[in-house]
Formats: sequence, structure tokens, C-alpha cells
Amino acid sequence: MTGSSGHLALGAEAPAGPVGPVGPDGTPAQVLPALAAALAQELSRRADEERQLMVRAQTNTTPQCRRGIAECRRANAEALKKIVHRHGWPTADLVGAPASTAALMILLHAPDLDFQLSCRDLIAQATADGRCPAPHHAYIADHCAVELGQPQFYGTRVNPVTFRPYPIRRPETIDERRRDVGLGPLDEQMRTLRRGA
Repeated sequence: MTGSSGHLALGAEAPAGPVGPVGPDGTPAQVLPALAAALAQELSRRADEERQLMVRAQTNTTPQCRRGIAECRRANAEALKKIVHRHGWPTADLVGAPASTAALMILLHAPDLDFQLSCRDLIAQATADGRCPAPHHAYIADHCAVELGQPQFYGTRVNPVTFRPYPIRRPETIDERRRDVGLGPLDEQMRTLRRGA
């Protein structure tokens, strides 16, 4: 997921706010299948590249390795901004579920909270329209809440120091909200995380 010259021509710099083209009825404009496939390939390639860097970082914690991850994330965020500006959020119905999930991973690691916030709103709308999996909205909503110093809604963000979820809004109903978006109980998530630690 580095910023090496592109497998996909992404065009000029995108403005700060993602807009994406819309049709006359206000719905997202259609993207040709070949372009949708190219977008999917680009998103997946970038997410895989970052994943490989993160795996290497587990055994190589040098400053050079950390810089490589940061540069990769910056380049991926810029590429995603251009995609979102030109085509809207890369929904599952546009690029397929795996590539849409790759876009979410890139977004969650992007070093630009304003971009994350604007995409959160696009993902919320796409989820409401049935074009994005509901857990995608849960993850970006929690991410943005934590970054803004607010309680999260679904408990998906865990503090890496305490290994506990960041503060949760109305914790007594957390599992109901999680169930509504297709996530399992919070205790189950925490047991899984502890086993993998």
C-alpha cells in the first residue's frame, strides 16, 4: 500500500471534501464494470501492501520500518481521496465486498480525521441504502468518535495500552446496538482479541 506510481491512473489532486458523482435522481452515478474492477484491484493491492508491512513490523521495529508504514498510509489515503472524489465511497455493490472492506481499512489508517469524518457520513448513507455492510459504519463511527474524544457506539475500538474498549456510550445497551449492525457480543470480541494477543 505504498505510494509507488499507480496501477490505476487516479488523476489530479482531489479537493478536501469527498463528493463523488451523482445521477439525475441523486443516486451515485454508474461506473463501468472495467473501471469498477480496476478500482477493486487498486484498493485490494494497497490494503495488502500495508498488511504485509505491518506483519514485517512485528519482527522489525526500526524507525525505517515505522516510516515505511506511515508513508504507505499517507499514500493510500491520498489514493482513496481521489477515488472517493471521482466515484463516491467504494461500496460493496460497486467494487465488491472484499475491496470495499479494503477501502475501509485504508480509511481507518488514514492520517486525516476530516477525510474520515466525511467518509463516515458517506458510509452511513451507503449502509442505510443497503450498499455497504453495516459493520463498516460501526467501525468508522467508533473510530471517529474515539478520535474526537467522544464515547464510541459499538465498542469496536480497543485501547492498545489497557486492552479494554475505549469509553462506550450507554454501555448497558451495547450488545443490542452491536447485534443491530451484525456484530457479536462485546465480551465475545474481547475474548477473541485476548486469545490473539
